[in-house]
Amino acid sequence: MRAETDRRILVLDGGYGSMLQQVELNEEDFHGTGPAWAAHEGTALKGDFDLLALTRPDVVADVHRAYLRAGADILTTNTFTATSVAQADYGTQDLVHDVNVAAARLARRVADEVQAEDGRPRFVAGSVGPTNRTASLSPDVERPEFRAITYDQLRAAYAEQVAALLEGGVDLLLVETVFDTLNAKAALHAVADVQAAREDRGVPRVPVMLSGTITDASGRTLSGQTPEAFAVSTEHADLFSVGLNCALGAEAMRPHLRELGGAARPGVLTSVYPNAGLPNAFGGYDDTPEQMAQVLGEMAREGLLNVVGGCCGTTPAHIEAIAAAVDGVAPRPTGGSGTPYLRVSGLEAFTVSPEVNFVNVGERTNITGSPRFRKAVTEGDWDAAVAIARQQVEAGAQLVDVNVDEGMLDGPATMTHFLNLLAGEPDVSRVPVMIDSSRWEVLEAGLRCIQGKGVVNSISLKDGEAEMLRRAAVVRRYGAAVVVMAFDETGQADTFERRVAVCERAYRLLTTASAALPDPFPAHDIIFDPNILTVATGMSEHDRYALDFIEATAWIKENLPGALVSGGVSNVSFSFRGNAVVREAMHTVFLYHAIRAGLDMGIVNAGMLGVYEDIEPELREVVEDVVLARREDATERLIALAERIKAEQSGDGGGGSAAAAAKLAWRDAPVAERLRHALVHGIDTYAVEDAEEAYRELGSALQVIEGPLMAGMDVVGDLFGSGKMFLPQVVKSARVMKKAVAHLTPYLEAQKAAGDATGSHKGRIVMATVKGDVHDIGKNIVGVVLGCNGYEVTDLGVMVPAEQLLATAEEIGADLIGVSGLITPSLDEMVSLATEMQRRGLTTPLLVGGATTSAAHTAVKIDPAYEGTVVHVVDASRAVGTAADAINHEEKLRERVAAQYAELRERHGAKEVRLVDIEEARASTRAVDGPVAVPPTFVGTRVVTPSIEELVEIVDWTPFFTAWELRGSYPRILEDPRVGEQARATWADGQAWLRRLLEEERLTPRGVVGLWPARRDGDDIVLEVDGRPVRLHTLRQQRHRSQGGYAALSDFVAPSGDHVGAFAVSVHGAEELAARLRGEEHDDYGAIMVQVLADRLAEAFAEWLHREVRTRLWGYAPEEDLPVADLIKERYDGIRPAPGYPAQPDHTEKHTLWQLLDARAAAGTELTEHGAMRPGSSVSGLIIGHPDSRYFAVGRIGRDQLEDYAARKGWSLAEAERWLGPLLR
Repeated sequence: MRAETDRRILVLDGGYGSMLQQVELNEEDFHGTGPAWAAHEGTALKGDFDLLALTRPDVVADVHRAYLRAGADILTTNTFTATSVAQADYGTQDLVHDVNVAAARLARRVADEVQAEDGRPRFVAGSVGPTNRTASLSPDVERPEFRAITYDQLRAAYAEQVAALLEGGVDLLLVETVFDTLNAKAALHAVADVQAAREDRGVPRVPVMLSGTITDASGRTLSGQTPEAFAVSTEHADLFSVGLNCALGAEAMRPHLRELGGAARPGVLTSVYPNAGLPNAFGGYDDTPEQMAQVLGEMAREGLLNVVGGCCGTTPAHIEAIAAAVDGVAPRPTGGSGTPYLRVSGLEAFTVSPEVNFVNVGERTNITGSPRFRKAVTEGDWDAAVAIARQQVEAGAQLVDVNVDEGMLDGPATMTHFLNLLAGEPDVSRVPVMIDSSRWEVLEAGLRCIQGKGVVNSISLKDGEAEMLRRAAVVRRYGAAVVVMAFDETGQADTFERRVAVCERAYRLLTTASAALPDPFPAHDIIFDPNILTVATGMSEHDRYALDFIEATAWIKENLPGALVSGGVSNVSFSFRGNAVVREAMHTVFLYHAIRAGLDMGIVNAGMLGVYEDIEPELREVVEDVVLARREDATERLIALAERIKAEQSGDGGGGSAAAAAKLAWRDAPVAERLRHALVHGIDTYAVEDAEEAYRELGSALQVIEGPLMAGMDVVGDLFGSGKMFLPQVVKSARVMKKAVAHLTPYLEAQKAAGDATGSHKGRIVMATVKGDVHDIGKNIVGVVLGCNGYEVTDLGVMVPAEQLLATAEEIGADLIGVSGLITPSLDEMVSLATEMQRRGLTTPLLVGGATTSAAHTAVKIDPAYEGTVVHVVDASRAVGTAADAINHEEKLRERVAAQYAELRERHGAKEVRLVDIEEARASTRAVDGPVAVPPTFVGTRVVTPSIEELVEIVDWTPFFTAWELRGSYPRILEDPRVGEQARATWADGQAWLRRLLEEERLTPRGVVGLWPARRDGDDIVLEVDGRPVRLHTLRQQRHRSQGGYAALSDFVAPSGDHVGAFAVSVHGAEELAARLRGEEHDDYGAIMVQVLADRLAEAFAEWLHREVRTRLWGYAPEEDLPVADLIKERYDGIRPAPGYPAQPDHTEKHTLWQLLDARAAAGTELTEHGAMRPGSSVSGLIIGHPDSRYFAVGRIGRDQLEDYAARKGWSLAEAERWLGPLLR
């Protein structure tokens, strides 16, 4: 065929329906005989012309011969509706295979017969029609998200047909009359699947022709695509030709064929087989053979054609005239457009050519970055969600990034729903979609929805080459371009060298054919994301982040030909979240330089980009210093500027209980004194007007900040350091400072533009909760306190890998790195961080803190791994002094902690911990003999949703004050002579916030509890779950006890006939509200208060649920009626031990609980790889009901138990040491 098309235009046959309708056929002609037809007896089948291949092959053969003898080179099988989808209208799905095989063999036989007559090659094309369903459009105008058929259903139907046609011997396949490109993509997907399976058996591929149909004068398919978009959407397929057929007459097709031919890939032929004009009033077609031949002959001479034929209304006479008209005319050259650029499509095509300069990918339809979109999607307000997408397009987004990753949502279903809605909005769906998710199943769900050529965001080498290539092959089969993150098995690439090395490796793998990726990507379909990371974080290690990205971009464009570069632009400004002015300037400056280096696209809010030349000159210079790492104090200068802007944007606010109690006499004092008073007392009511007055008086925004404002903060710092001021007051003071500085920011920008504003700070600190851990209240408090004391703090949040932390530190030139963790595995992450810091040759002091940390662990495990200074920080009150010493007197601090740690290590080494052998411990237990007497009222799981009001009644308030570093037990703390006044003020603020949360219904408790039959098996607990055993592993005490009785949790479960429960509960909504308060309202105090309250409510939720289990759900204590004080003191039978805590220190057992409870779906509670729960306000554990059960600490264990436990868990010793290392002797 290729040889024939190189020298001439090939002629396709004409219409079949019109020809077959001329034959006088009756109902009997559409019925066959034999067992297969028995089920269809009495069914009206007349008009199902595809069945004639089985029932009247002679009639079809006559039409075949007529077309071949008229001059057709390519004969199509009479199988246009021979899919199970289309045949369902007649109930003949069971005949699909036989119809296609018979039709193919019939056409093949007739073609061979006529070829033998004249010696000219004839080819048989298997006709694959569009079906009578649309995958991109809803048949119900009231439900635009609804689809009558899915991609997978179409793909399966097409695969059945294609396999049968190939079995019957067709020379090529013709996917034709495409009115919905998503249907075509499903067909091409099926073709590729079937052909690949045949290739595995040694059968060569056959060529594939594709033909779309333009439905009206608008020049678009029924599903809305332009011819160019149609070509781009299907360019991934190994096509022999692409063309148009049906719908229009020859003349009306000319401009659309010209557009399509211009969009075809190099080497792809162009075909056209129009109708004989448009249907007339009587359903017939009026274009004569001569008229069609004249127009198609002209099109041939224009160089538009490689294959030509006829569709509806055409006859052998039309084909004969057309064949004569193109005889001797040179075929269209098959070079195609040859553009080596990325092409993507929605309803319209978009080429990323050099003229485009930069592609703006709209980011606001991303749940992780847009609170508005998150709210719309989670609340099911789909009109609002679509409106956000529309706003992005109207603001200039050339692609729309869609991300619906949210723990409470069904990701694949939500992605499908939203993309289906967008498909029904032409003004939005005209642009391509970037399907964005961290979950593969969500990405693939999105690929099944888009008829255009989209972009998958993303794949990487994170899980190794094999997994990346597997996913790449799937993406390629769907026809999408792909974003490749600069991430490999060792983590995120955060330096220039790592970025280019990872991208070069991925490029080689994705552009080279292999067994895993037989159809490699064209280079221009690969978009590298070399990680835009946050600058101006306070860590020197992060100073070059933006510059390294820019330089890596230039390297990729120079050394990886064809590949594109993209990134999440808003990441660069994350240090200034909540400050739109500064973030917009940072985005604009960063893009200005990155685009010049070759950046092709970026995910950014299209409405949050400015013009580089329009940025206020001083602001531009300061931002540029940061982005290009031009000066050591760049971050300090930008932060000073940003804080003023941020404060101005926040506006007025209430001052909390301290402000409410204040007298207004201080308002008569001079403005500098008023600012000092407001800062010390946390009154933000007048922050903006006083800042404005001070500016008018002093004439310089910088003087206001470094004068009365910093003077006030110095007082705050001194009072806090001396114990005369308490943490809640400090956090309120920070709120006042932020609002005042934000108001002054525009003035500061003007001063900087004039060159007379340089600020200062005491040091840059980058902070994070380590990878695998989500707890951050304590870290947030330390950050606020340090910020109030003049330090530039960059908080990277939770779940932060060491690579990201160090990269940020390097980028911003951090003077200190601070890490926090609550769960035991976080200790290992801290050791790993210290080891990596040593490997990189860093000297930056490292501060560690959090509930799980200790001075002893720091001395024994972390400090030896790093030659730099490592300091354990107990709480926020110690953080300021430690930070000051680490930055200004590091040598003295190093000497001091070195001596302390040496003593701790010596004490640790000398400490004799006598352990007994595990078998000896097992021989001396106090295990229970009998089960809990009362069986539960149910077996299995139940979702529980108490009201917040129910939980408030049983809150233990003492930890509320502890969180604010106010020591004492409730309610006595309210009358404490030292902290009582502040405790009462904080209590009042907490109660006011609690009332607000209740009134606004901000928080949602949701949990799940399960109860199952259980028995003891040695040190394990075996549950019976749906007829299968599920094993819970426990650890046993080994530290020598003179009285014996070495406990394990399994001891409290009987050998048979007992029951054990499990639970997971969460309070949802606090993290989102806290993020908004911190970011949009500059209210750290409110943010921390919300998180503290949510934690208290989560603990109360666990207490409430445990009571429900004792009194109702298990019911072994139905008469229990304890006062709240006794509940809090746990004066009841039974325990609820949690994995990761002293009685069972192995966090990995949580993963078993999560599977048992289906906690993610039932409670919306997620689990990190290290066993931390999200949201952070979550509690989980076992429920053991025996009255002899008690809490205890496993403590140190011996290597004999470690090896035994590893064998029971199926772990290697290395895995056991990783998870249980802190317990080892």
